[in-house]
Amino acid sequence: MSGSDLGSAQQDRMMRRGFGLLGRGIVEQKALFTVSAVGSVLFGAMTVADAWVLGWATDHVIRPSFARGEVVQVALWTAIGLFLAVATLRALGVIARRLIGGIVYYRLVATYRRKVTRQYLALPMSWHHRHPTGQLLSNANADVEAAWAVFMPLPMAVGVVAMLAAALVAMVEADWVLTIVGLVVFPALFGINVFYQRWLSPRVARAQALRGDLSAVAHESFDGALVVKSLGREAEETERFTRATHELRDANIAVGRIRSIFDPLLEALPNLGILLVLVLGVGRVASGAAEPGDVVQVAYLFTVVAFPVRAIGWVLGELPRSVVGWDRVDNVLQATGSMAYGDGTVPGSGAVDLRLRGVAHRFDDAEHDVLQGVDLHVPRGSVTALVGATGSGKSTLTTLLSRLVDPRRGTVEVDGLDLRTLDHGALAGTVAVVPQGTFLFDDSVRENVTLGLDVPDEDVWEALRTVQADGFVARLAAGLDTQLGERGTTLSGGQRQRLALARALVRRPRLLVMDDATSAVDPEVEQRILRALAERTSDGSGPTVLVVAYRKATISLADEVVLLDGGRVVERGTHEELLERSNVYRDLVDAYDQAREASA
Repeated sequence: MSGSDLGSAQQDRMMRRGFGLLGRGIVEQKALFTVSAVGSVLFGAMTVADAWVLGWATDHVIRPSFARGEVVQVALWTAIGLFLAVATLRALGVIARRLIGGIVYYRLVATYRRKVTRQYLALPMSWHHRHPTGQLLSNANADVEAAWAVFMPLPMAVGVVAMLAAALVAMVEADWVLTIVGLVVFPALFGINVFYQRWLSPRVARAQALRGDLSAVAHESFDGALVVKSLGREAEETERFTRATHELRDANIAVGRIRSIFDPLLEALPNLGILLVLVLGVGRVASGAAEPGDVVQVAYLFTVVAFPVRAIGWVLGELPRSVVGWDRVDNVLQATGSMAYGDGTVPGSGAVDLRLRGVAHRFDDAEHDVLQGVDLHVPRGSVTALVGATGSGKSTLTTLLSRLVDPRRGTVEVDGLDLRTLDHGALAGTVAVVPQGTFLFDDSVRENVTLGLDVPDEDVWEALRTVQADGFVARLAAGLDTQLGERGTTLSGGQRQRLALARALVRRPRLLVMDDATSAVDPEVEQRILRALAERTSDGSGPTVLVVAYRKATISLADEVVLLDGGRVVERGTHEELLERSNVYRDLVDAYDQAREASA
């Protein structure tokens, strides 16, 4: 198969897939689309009827008036009434076509944005790690819009088909000889449109794909603004964004060049048809073979159908972009790995018992397990410190406890129940994980702590007191109503971490997992926080606590310390016991304190 044949076959496949996408959207919004299509057909029919009224008025009002030297009143008012009736019906058709057609488009966009967002929430973190955030934003925004953009001109195109059919009938009835001109011009218009779309489609598809790439680069630059500014990489980042922008610019210019060639041609053909109608029509009127009104009617029909015929071209032009956008959206919707939840709940109240049995896990691109056969028991109501060198598997273990990912082997249980058997609400209400990296929303302190949960301010303040955050929050300009700015940039790192802890505690979890969640907090404040948590746990009002820690003063507050090394539990006991019998443990905690003192 030659290159041109292959390209033609690819275009044919894209068109078939595009029409399949049209069918999907029509089925999903069949009632509203039917209304918009009927409105478009009404518009087309009334446009043709307008031409007939114009021809009738020429023969029954204009010519007789010139011949008699006075206006024929009855015929004049009849023509006015016909024009008003046609104009009213055509206006109703335009309203139905544009308004309802727009509703169809926006409903499809809203529906699939929700579907994409729900799928993002259902997919595990391992999937998100493989896809840049900028790409995901583009999928949910630009790609969804592109997928259904074809529905904006589609109702117009449906009306055009009806208009052309009605126009052909009207022209044949008016004068079949002049209709031959239409039979020549219209196929030429369609032929040029088809050639136009074949040339345009791959360039439109490339431009849409580049929009997603540009979005990914832009988001990465904004998200990494601190790194870019602090390391003086503004020029390099600007150049990277410039390259992506120029690629998209060139792709859009390529699309514009093609349109600049074909648009004038598509505009000129109907005008040539009108000239041919007038030239032939004058001769036929002079010979008595046609009435002037017939010539006016046919010529007018050419003027009114020329622009709507372009709507078919718009639909064909949008199809490749829609297919590309749909492919990117469908890749998300068809992604596998979504986590299935059970329907179980954790009975009782208060702290829970945590147990890991033979847990092993590795990331998708890793050759070896990060965790290897971990067996761990955290008794109900205890405070356990998890210690280990970088890469020992501590953070991976915390993601398993919150079920952001599931272990490849083994089980994670609370009160003897596998986390995979719990429903989503029961899991979220039982386990709370506070990571080291804290994210705060551009909202008030209250909303950042409650995240929409209906919690009285007394409970918010109680959580803030537990994490030693009530003092600085009270000193803020508007207290709980203070707006924190994007990512909480108005606060220090330690303050942000304490708000994240309060966010977890206000939900009264039964298991609290802190993944180095107080690393930016002053050591004395950190100890007060852990003592407060331990007191709540000991009196039965607090959760079981598992904390990833490094500082000796923090670790010493735990009931038990678990040492991870190479993805395995190698030691466990109290802080004092491990200092005596484990050189690895002693060297690790001593090294941390020495590094901290050197930094100070």
